[in-house]
Amino acid sequence: MMEISRPAAAPPAGPRSPAGDVSPGTGRRIRIFAGGLLLVLLAGFLLVHGLRSYHDRRLAVDAAADAAAPPRVEVAIVRAAPAGRPLVLPGETAAWYASTIYARVNGYVGGWSADIGDHVKRGQVLATIDTPELDAALAAAKAKLRSADATVRMREAEAAFAETTYARWRDSPKGVVSEQEREDKKAQYASAQAKLAAARAEANADQAEVDRLNSFQLFKQVTAPYGGTITQRRIDIGDLVSAGSSSQTTPLYRMSKADPIRVFVEVPQSAQTDLMKVGVSAEITAEALAGRRFSGQITRTSEAIDPTARTFRVEVDLPNPDLALVPGMYVQVGFRLVTEGAVEVPAAALVFRARSPQVAVVDDDSKVRFLPVSILRDEGNVIDLASGVPEGAKVILNISNQIVEGEKVQVTTEDRRTFGRLAAEPVQ
Repeated sequence: MMEISRPAAAPPAGPRSPAGDVSPGTGRRIRIFAGGLLLVLLAGFLLVHGLRSYHDRRLAVDAAADAAAPPRVEVAIVRAAPAGRPLVLPGETAAWYASTIYARVNGYVGGWSADIGDHVKRGQVLATIDTPELDAALAAAKAKLRSADATVRMREAEAAFAETTYARWRDSPKGVVSEQEREDKKAQYASAQAKLAAARAEANADQAEVDRLNSFQLFKQVTAPYGGTITQRRIDIGDLVSAGSSSQTTPLYRMSKADPIRVFVEVPQSAQTDLMKVGVSAEITAEALAGRRFSGQITRTSEAIDPTARTFRVEVDLPNPDLALVPGMYVQVGFRLVTEGAVEVPAAALVFRARSPQVAVVDDDSKVRFLPVSILRDEGNVIDLASGVPEGAKVILNISNQIVEGEKVQVTTEDRRTFGRLAAEPVQ
């Protein structure tokens, strides 16, 4: 018989420790770690809370101290203004003389000898005018004068005869001639004298007319009234010209004299008109002349402000022997304004709380005082003051509206500067 084999029996089971099973002490260690972590978090929370509370208390203390402390301000030291302030304004050149020359007689242009750009002398002939009407009128006036002279001579003879006749009748013995005849001869003599006087008056009138027409003969030559330059010529040979200077009359020439030359400057009212006085030096430059400089001084001012433009006119006279400057040029005029006794402060120091401008100064007791000031000149970042604050005073910059007169302040920075370029430094 066949025997069927059976599998071998398994060995007896003993204690096992399969992978992934937790050892008996693991749970206890986890509980200890979690407790420690909780203690650390609690300690951190308490620390942060304590620090925050300390910071809040410190901030409250500092805020209370700041509220009780005087306001902090920045100051600048008032200094003397420079002895002279530059002021540059645009100007315009103008001729010393500028004339429009018209004809004084009616006629035709017979010729001209001066053209645009010519430099002419006083009395030089510029043009000649043919005057047929004037010549005819003069000839007629002379003929009339000759007739009047003949009439005078005739009246003189009549007067002489009447005088001798009257003398004979006047000196005749009584009874030889009647009184009526004597009076008649006297009347004839008086009439002859009157006719002679009338003839002489007529002759004098005719002579005056001849003299008048002769004077117009001088105007047949158009001459220069002064030495200068011809700037316009409006005539040519054969042109009909009329006497006079109305809007219907064409001028013959325009001429000007540019040595010396004037410079007109319209000075704004804000430039402190009382500093623009006769004698103040001026320096003129023209861009068209490559920066060439001309020196002069104020020779006259209008002494009045234009109510429309709020400017007043200043004139500067310059020698111009080479005629480098021509009338009508735009130039730059620099003035050196004398500001003796003035002080300067930053523009930020001005306060406008009352009718007049003020500055706030810090006195030796660190208290604020408001002083009214008089503005001499506004330079933008810098203000020149004529009066109101002494040199060396400390003026507050950008003062708060809440600071009042007599309030004590704390100076935090002091402006040690050239005005316009501020450089605040901490106070030591």
